[in-house]
Amino acid sequence: MKLALVVLVGLVLEIFVWIGVGDLVGSMWYVFFWFVIAFFIGLNLVRANATGLMPQMQQMQMGQMNTDPQLANNLPKILAGILLIIPGLITDILAVLILIPPVQQAFKNAMMKTMMKRQQAMMEKMMGGMMGNMGDNAQNPFADLMRQMQNQQGSPFQDSSVIDGEAREVEPERKQIELKDINKK
Repeated sequence: MKLALVVLVGLVLEIFVWIGVGDLVGSMWYVFFWFVIAFFIGLNLVRANATGLMPQMQQMQMGQMNTDPQLANNLPKILAGILLIIPGLITDILAVLILIPPVQQAFKNAMMKTMMKRQQAMMEKMMGGMMGNMGDNAQNPFADLMRQMQNQQGSPFQDSSVIDGEAREVEPERKQIELKDINKK
């Protein structure tokens, strides 16, 4: 409900700003052409910075935190491109603000904190609360369980040189070279 209200208020504000700027510059066509130009600039920004983004995002969703600096550098630019694609002067101003390097750095820091919190929450949910408050000196919660399994008598994990499986001897086809006497007359 809150999101719908924010979108509705944003849409109304965009329309008022569009009409106000159109009256200020003398024609709505200038504002319209600005939207067309901003659309293509935003599309170019997204295309240039989104290459290779989906595999990295999928890795993050699977719980593999990728600390690739290229991803962190590209996300604010992609967001700015998306904001430029959306027609409106307020979104265009937000996009230009995001493209300023200090704002980009603050945006990257906030996004990394959010991603780390989400990954931590996901891990806690997957572990079923087994992790508790594990500090910096945290251990793998499954390490004790694995040690217990390996120390059990009769465990197949005791000798790591034994491999279960079937074997059969395979006779390779032997090709014999026929020797011909080349000196025969």
